[in-house]
Amino acid sequence: QVQLVESGGGLVQPGGSLRLSCVASGSGFSQYIMGWYRQAPGKQGELVAHITTGGSTDYADSVKVRFTISRDNAKNTVYLQMNSLKPEDTAVYYCSVLSSTYRPSYWGQGTQVTVSS
Repeated sequence: QVQLVESGGGLVQPGGSLRLSCVASGSGFSQYIMGWYRQAPGKQGELVAHITTGGSTDYADSVKVRFTISRDNAKNTVYLQMNSLKPEDTAVYYCSVLSSTYRPSYWGQGTQVTVSS
């Protein structure tokens, strides 16, 4: 069992930035593929970014260039740096451990991101 705890969400104006953090319990973090999902009201959930054990990254088209995922294995932490935020980025953001086929195995409790003026 892996426990994930997200933090860093909040209210930000359009064009602003936020950095989300997710801390994982246990000793196997460096072996996990990690991802960030988001769920907006009335919309399908979206895998916005993932990072492999080797540090390779990939992004949804909707966030490419604006978002950056990174990891610090020494701290059991994965980050999501979000720049140039738009109102359509408003959602609950969830950290997840992904399987080898990029399906979520564990979820955090989520952190709300609201982009509004």
